[in-house]
Amino acid sequence: MKFTLTKPFILRCFLISLFLSLPFLFLHLFSPQPPITTTIATTTVTTTGLKIRPGYTSYETYIQRQLNKTLNPKLRKIWTTRDWNRKIPVFAKFFQQLQTNNLLQKTSKALCIGARVGQEVEALRRIGVVDSIGMDLVPYPPLVVKGDFHNQPFDNDTFDFEFSNVFDHALYPQKFVAEIERTLKPNGVCVLHVALARRADKYSANDLYSVDPLVALFKNSVLVHVVGVDGFGLDTEVAFRKKPPNRHRL
Repeated sequence: MKFTLTKPFILRCFLISLFLSLPFLFLHLFSPQPPITTTIATTTVTTTGLKIRPGYTSYETYIQRQLNKTLNPKLRKIWTTRDWNRKIPVFAKFFQQLQTNNLLQKTSKALCIGARVGQEVEALRRIGVVDSIGMDLVPYPPLVVKGDFHNQPFDNDTFDFEFSNVFDHALYPQKFVAEIERTLKPNGVCVLHVALARRADKYSANDLYSVDPLVALFKNSVLVHVVGVDGFGLDTEVAFRKKPPNRHRL
């Protein structure tokens, strides 16, 4: 017997299928959906004890915020007058102690990272470390050249000594440290002044809560010492020495 599909039968099948699919349709439409995310020029640090501050939608936004401080005319006047006379003797004392500990020599080629108007550089030169230079987003000749500490404008293995008290301003701490290790000579020394017991200023891009994250970031260096200091709001000095290259035995 030949079976013929009629229009009422086809319509009935369609309605039954539609009815059966309604629960799945409602489940899809009204169930919670995962949030849509976009990638922005920020970084994520999972190391316990180091937190990146939110709010930067791009690297350009971050740089502009740093420039807002560096180019502030009132601050620059303070840095070159009152702070110049107040801070240079303190920096000189820090560096003299490093000389005593054989971490800095008068013959060292030295870099001060984030030096602004070069107070640290002037302090180094006053204690005999003549071959020293500063680096900042805004140059201040002849003491400071232009450069981004996330991408230093220097060749590999250039410096014997690098100093910075602006680690908290790094949006990319891994890159900040990697550039130090790249431009340090083997056995070269890096000294950082950081804040552990208190939070840094409003222009900071990260907060550090212990020394452990720094030790983890310096992958090609060994920890030399951790000492307390009174460094204009920074309370801890951390020193590292870059490992010499591996030598294969013949």
